[in-house]
Amino acid sequence: MANAMLLPVLISFLVLPFSAMALTQDFCVADLSCSDTPAGYPCKTGVGAGDFYYHGLAAAGNTSNLIKAVVTPAFVGQFPGVNGLGISAARLDIAVGGVVPMHTHPAASELLFVTEGTILAGFISSSSNTVYTKTLYKGDIMVFPQGLLHYQYNGGSSAAVALVAFSGPNPGLQITDYALFANNLPSAVVEKVTFLDDAQVKKLKSVLGGSG
Repeated sequence: MANAMLLPVLISFLVLPFSAMALTQDFCVADLSCSDTPAGYPCKTGVGAGDFYYHGLAAAGNTSNLIKAVVTPAFVGQFPGVNGLGISAARLDIAVGGVVPMHTHPAASELLFVTEGTILAGFISSSSNTVYTKTLYKGDIMVFPQGLLHYQYNGGSSAAVALVAFSGPNPGLQITDYALFANNLPSAVVEKVTFLDDAQVKKLKSVLGGSG
């Protein structure tokens, strides 16, 4: 069953527009004891079969949080074998009523494959602010181009699960709500740039743990 679920994700890697530079060697398993760089991690020595295997997506993530959703990553930091290959993966669990708020991945495109439940998803183009939305059911896939604002939420009556492929080993993540309301950006500035009033800004900062 597990192999059958993972097969579509492996196939999806073939259709993503990978941007990795051409390799001059077979692979470069990340040495996580070193710092990451724009070109990736340095290669480790003493590579074994375990470096190309990861079991971390097998178990459901804990959705007992504010957004009732969780992403379990298999990025280079968790799965060193993807270093330099221009790919990574993740598991998305969304409880009933859960949402992954508007966010971007600055360093990768995303391909989402629904394995359980119903997910409503969409993204917004940068050139015309055109909205592209779709209701996704088990077996459906949707692509989210690199850097564009997008979201997913559970549109059904049962938990939703998706496997995600990325066109980079470390796609990055910036959630718009957290960027605005979960830090110390002064409320007066947030009000100016969002057209929200003071009470709304302070309420959102309180919910998301921001200050200022």
